Amino acid sequence: MELEEAIKVVRALADGTHPETGKPLEETAACRTAVAVKALNRALASLVAQSERERRRPTNAGKAWTREEDEQICEELRVGTDFQVIAKAHGRTIPSIVARLVKLGQISPDKQKSRFPMKVA
Repeated sequence: MELEEAIKVVRALADGTHPETGKPLEETAACRTAVAVKALNRALASLVAQSERERRRPTNAGKAWTREEDEQICEELRVGTDFQVIAKAHGRTIPSIVARLVKLGQISPDKQKSRFPMKVA
């Protein structure tokens, strides 16, 4: 089941309607109880947040790197292109660009940590 379809189903149940027919559910239906409605709304909020995260993901996030892309990011690093520009051009995040450059031996892991410190929440 796709995420958007799951959102529609959970939203319908939280609203007290049958997800397929749109007709109101009986008052005695389990998902019409207060605790169930609260749980459904909490689940709905999580699903919507997940959908937003996926929508904002860079286009190539999670995809395999190609040899050509590796060569391009190495060249972009060599000429001093800003990491934000590199990430946007490749549809990836800055941390993924940095990690790839570390893996390719273009940035040392120690230098990477000082240049891009990890934030502790």
